[in-house]
Amino acid sequence: MTTRNDPLPAAATAEREPALVSLQDIRDAAARLRGITVRTPLLRFGRPVLGDPRGETRGYLKPENLQPIGAFKLRGAYNAIAQLTADERLHGVVAHSSGNHAQGVARAARLLGVAATIVMPRNAPRLKVAGVEGDGARIVTVSDDPEERASRAAELAVADGRTLVPPFDDARVVAGQGTIGLEIVEQIAELDGDEPPEPLTVLVPIGGGGLAAGVAAAVKSLRPDARVFGVEPELAADARDSLREGRIVRWEPRD
Repeated sequence: MTTRNDPLPAAATAEREPALVSLQDIRDAAARLRGITVRTPLLRFGRPVLGDPRGETRGYLKPENLQPIGAFKLRGAYNAIAQLTADERLHGVVAHSSGNHAQGVARAARLLGVAATIVMPRNAPRLKVAGVEGDGARIVTVSDDPEERASRAAELAVADGRTLVPPFDDARVVAGQGTIGLEIVEQIAELDGDEPPEPLTVLVPIGGGGLAAGVAAAVKSLRPDARVFGVEPELAADARDSLREGRIVRWEPRD
């Protein structure tokens, strides 16, 4: 994989609307998640500094696989469902996912006493399916086409009056995922103690973009000097392409 640092075009750097997710939104999400999700640790690792075998860079990994469902998705799902009105809770929720978001919604719905329907593809991992079923959610199986999965969930939301909980394109979900960034900044400060803060760079994977958006919102609000990089496969770089073109570019499989 190659690394590119090309400047973004005007379409991507032009004046934008105010942020949809604020630091307060993320702090509120953290309060809702207290006792529900794990404040995962920062695990330190080091490597020699190039050209200086005596020096060492300081890096940390944040293992979100330690969450109750084995993934960070519970953060966003719970934060979204916890904000539903009494009437919305009565009608239940619906989501579409092949795995982690499905489990996040199923677990959050069970904890909050809300009925959940999850649209999953036929090729979903058996372990994920078992987890969703174990939390009492109803599964609707469709083909492996992500578009069909999304459209079927939207149809069920309309037909049954359920609230759709998107996997990433939702401010409440983004705020929930952003609690990871909040924890990172807090934990780095705890580790630094009274020492002046060192430059902070955060690498965050990009799939749908909800995690990266939330982490960036939190980190840049608390540490404007920090750098946040989204990381994605070069052959599936739809986030990079979307930023360059100033519009959502859908990923298409390539040879």
